[in-house]
Amino acid sequence: MKKNVGTIDMVIRILIAVVVVVLYFTNVISGTLAIILLILAAGFFVTALINFCPIWSMLGISTKKKE
Repeated sequence: MKKNVGTIDMVIRILIAVVVVVLYFTNVISGTLAIILLILAAGFFVTALINFCPIWSMLGISTKKKE
């Protein structure tokens, strides 16, 4: 796996995941929408931690700075 998630992209993904979790635990979102958003938030969080996004890879996109 070649890393393709840059620092700004990583921070945005983590912030989105945190916001979704906070919205869920404060009961702002619930039901099926909440479950779907929590699954997406988990995906964002995992891809941010491992610095690899399979969707970016398939599209040939990299937000990581060239070394």
